[in-house]
This record gives sequence, C-alpha cells and structure tokens, in this order.
Amino acid sequence: MAEKVGFVGLGIMGKPMARNLMEAGYDLTVHNRSRGPVDELASEGAGGAQSPREVAENSDVVITMLPDSPQVRQVVTGADGVLEGIKEGSLVIDMSTISPVVTEEVAQAVKEKGASMLDAPVSGGDVGAIEGTLSIMVGGDEGDFERARPLFEAMGKTVNHVGPVGAGQVTKAANQIVVALTIEAVSEALVLGSRGGVAPEKILDVLGGGLAGNKVMEVKREKFLSHKFDPGFRSELHHKDLGIALAAGREYGVVLPVTAIVDQMLLTMRRKGWGGEDHSALLRIIEDLSQHEIG
Repeated sequence: MAEKVGFVGLGIMGKPMARNLMEAGYDLTVHNRSRGPVDELASEGAGGAQSPREVAENSDVVITMLPDSPQVRQVVTGADGVLEGIKEGSLVIDMSTISPVVTEEVAQAVKEKGASMLDAPVSGGDVGAIEGTLSIMVGGDEGDFERARPLFEAMGKTVNHVGPVGAGQVTKAANQIVVALTIEAVSEALVLGSRGGVAPEKILDVLGGGLAGNKVMEVKREKFLSHKFDPGFRSELHHKDLGIALAAGREYGVVLPVTAIVDQMLLTMRRKGWGGEDHSALLRIIEDLSQHEIG
C-alpha cells in the first residue's frame, strides 16, 4: 500500500509539487497558511487540514515547502505543529531552502519523536515545479532516501543523495551561488551588448551556442527580453538564500567575494521595492547603474 503523504506550504513551488504527487496517485493531505490553495487542491481530490499537526496525524510522510528557517521551525516544532501529530516511524521531508544549522536542529527534534528527517531542497523554479523536472538534492539517511525516492521522482527529474542531514542545504547554497552569479553575468552581457548596438536576442542566441551557454539564458530568456518579471522565484528569496551561503562560508572559512557583491545587488532590489519580482530582474540593477535599458 502506498504511503499517505502530507504537504505543508502551497506557494509558487509547493502547490504544483503537491499537484504532481496527486497525479502520481498519492493520497495527499495538505495545509497552507492561507486557505485558497488548500481549497483548490481539495477540489481536485486532496484532503484539507486545518494545521500541520492534522497533516501529520493523517500522513506517513510529511513534506514541507516553506520560505525560510523560522517558518520551518514553527511548522515542525511549534504549537499545533507537525511533531504534535507525528507517529513513530514517520518521515519528515523538508524541501525548503533554509540554514543547514536549523536543519540539523529540527532533524534532532524529529528524531526524539521516533521519526526521521530528510532535507531535500530543490532547484528549477516554478517551471520545474509545474513540469515535475526539479533537481532535488537530498541529505539524510540512505534508507530514508530510498523510502522517499518515488516521491522525489514524481516531483523531479534529477534526484541525488548528497550526504547526511544538512548536506542538501549546503548543496543548495552552492547552487544558489551559481544561479545568482550567472543571472548577474548575463545581465552585464546584455546591457553591454545592447549599449554597443547589438540586439539583446542576438546576444542570447550567440552566447547560448558557445561555451557561455547556460540554463539561465534558456529559462529566463523571455523575462530578460520582455522585462516582465513576474516571479518564478522572487528576488527577495534569492537574497535570503545568498545570506545562507555567506553564513555557511563564514562558518567553514570559505571566501565568497563575488557572492557578497551580488547579495548587495539583491538587497538593493529589495530597497527599491523590487523584492517581489523574479530574480532575473537583477538585470534592472545593471540597467539602472548604466542608465541604459536593453532593447
């Protein structure tokens, strides 16, 4: 018999991920801080819960997909949280992007309840969540990973076990460094090319066919060209993620100089009121500093 699955956090990423689990045939119970997404998935066959505790009471595996460390800590260990309803032998899978230190703290609290935990942050944005093609990096016990593999394969295309609890978050921090710095580099290239008289779409076509080709140019192409930065992944969340990476760098004694610069650019976006825009809107910072809009 397939395990009963709970899902807490039905935002831009969480809702399509939960929907993919339903389409894979899982009996799903869902909860979200705002009721709208719960009602939407309930109309498609999910069970709606009033609290994370109720989700845990009705599930063998509980997945969380939340904005940051405080929310994960509250949902799992707080009042009316997952640990108040969890059963011995259950599995908690946190797919949020949070601090590795908090991950280890929450995992210890889960263990004390006779359950286990995986940290399994994802990459791929809203498109990957909708299409079920996410890259999922998993930290935790090998046996727990194998137990969860069918769930991961319903939500993602690339699934890797990267080490013990917390390793998933460290790997995601590395991922977020590369994505942010690539967006910034593409933005510089587009503004330079445009200012020099080359059409932005031609810049992307040429760069995409050589060594400079990257997934950012493919996935974010239309956002760059149209300047319609509706969020697939909000820049304020990427700013949060680089904060995690910089804190990890300080903890491990690793120098991250360019990450720090892009972190400040993302902070500038927040201060300008652009934090709710897609992270590809980093382009606007380079345009602003250069006094030139591409196209």
